[in-house]
Amino acid sequence: MSVTVEVLRKPEWLRVRIPSGPVYARVSRTIRRFRLHTVCEEAACPNIAECWGGGTATIMLMGDICTRACRFCNVKSGHPNGYLDANEPERVACAVKELGLSYVVLTSVCRDDLPDGGAHHFARTITALKQLNEDLIVEVLIPDFNSSREALETVIRAGPEVIAHNVETVPRLSPLVRDHRASFERSVDVLRTVKEIDPSVLTKSSLMLGLGEEREEVIRTLRSLREAHVDIVTLGQYLRPTLSHVPVMEYVRPEVFEYYRREAESIGFLLVVAGPLVRSSYRAGEHFTRILLKRNRTEGRTVI
Repeated sequence: MSVTVEVLRKPEWLRVRIPSGPVYARVSRTIRRFRLHTVCEEAACPNIAECWGGGTATIMLMGDICTRACRFCNVKSGHPNGYLDANEPERVACAVKELGLSYVVLTSVCRDDLPDGGAHHFARTITALKQLNEDLIVEVLIPDFNSSREALETVIRAGPEVIAHNVETVPRLSPLVRDHRASFERSVDVLRTVKEIDPSVLTKSSLMLGLGEEREEVIRTLRSLREAHVDIVTLGQYLRPTLSHVPVMEYVRPEVFEYYRREAESIGFLLVVAGPLVRSSYRAGEHFTRILLKRNRTEGRTVI
């Protein structure tokens, strides 16, 4: 008799600590005071204690209602009907300044109800952040903007240092896991187009494991991303938010993540981060620093 998915229990390596501490509380207060949303909360990220406790958060733009309904995601799905908070970019900038961040990650819900998918809102937020701190490093985790090159150009012109867009899973499972308006091919094309527009921008994507993918499929997916000139890839364990979401088929062991890390590095990614609790923006600032150090070593420069 086969074991049903429902009886799978989380292994020890997926245990996380309960959010607490003064820095965590400070981040939480700042987010509330400026009326912002974070993907940390909306997507029920397991790393919220570690990240907020370290003084960082991934800010989610354009509200907490997504126009798409991916079957892995805990963010609410619905119809915002074109509503956009025009003051949000300035509030984000003020919150980031108050927290004293040197690296910030911006993401958003999908906004298919907006003509540009929210690209100008992303750009306004990046500009507001840079105006308050020109040394701030900005990473954006963007939707596909319905494959609009113009929307991508709008975001790129604002000057983010890293542009991420997640393929989420292997091509075979993408139709089962993601909203019907998303596709693996479209996502890879978004990443490829970003590099065509501005080769100097670092690109990044992420894979969830444990959805029933085969090892060979993961390796082929990594090769497809590298062929699109993606610089950074992250791999983490899918965790089912509720019983109404797609089930976990496997809890991938840490040594398997290590195997994928080595394979991805051999394919040629500039940086690979892999582990059960890794998420797209996990320790993003720390990883960006590692990239700079790696580049400086390659170019023979000394970092003081």
